[in-house]
Amino acid sequence: MNTFLESAIKQFEYYRRLGEKTFAQLKDGQIHVKPSEESNSIYIIIKHLNGNMLSRFQDFLTSDGEKPWRNRDDEFEVFDNDSNYLGLWNEGWDLLLATLKSLTVDDLERTVYIRNEGHSVYEAINRQLCHYAYHVGQIVFIGKLLVNEEWKSLSIPKNKSQDYNTLKFSREKTNRHFTDHADEDIL
Repeated sequence: MNTFLESAIKQFEYYRRLGEKTFAQLKDGQIHVKPSEESNSIYIIIKHLNGNMLSRFQDFLTSDGEKPWRNRDDEFEVFDNDSNYLGLWNEGWDLLLATLKSLTVDDLERTVYIRNEGHSVYEAINRQLCHYAYHVGQIVFIGKLLVNEEWKSLSIPKNKSQDYNTLKFSREKTNRHFTDHADEDIL
């Protein structure tokens, strides 16, 4: 059992779910709303995540993670009002997760490159996990701003910390990933 890869996969799946739970709370058109002129819309962030994931995880072990075909600057421009944001979202996440699930323990010490800078596979995975969590956090924050009072919490709701802790401490100690049964535990 490889606990690092299993944990990383669960973390990535968790952030994917947070984004999807945010999308489910949005009304038509809100995916394209920018909170300010200098902000990105959720749609732009999805485009950027898609471009980054495809570039980083296509031929992950054998080619540089910044592919020559990628046009990062275009990821931050709106060329259309594409309603296929879920297609972009799923395409990136599906490739990322399939790539991680194909790795072996022996692969973790290999060197991969991003813009000619070498990273162990461990480092590359951690780099992307932090990057994607950052952007999913932006998606959730923008979604929360847009939905406002109707927002359904994706974590422990306000004023429910004690109830949550009581639930958690009522169980026997066990080793498991925090995302196991996470949806059941939200009050």
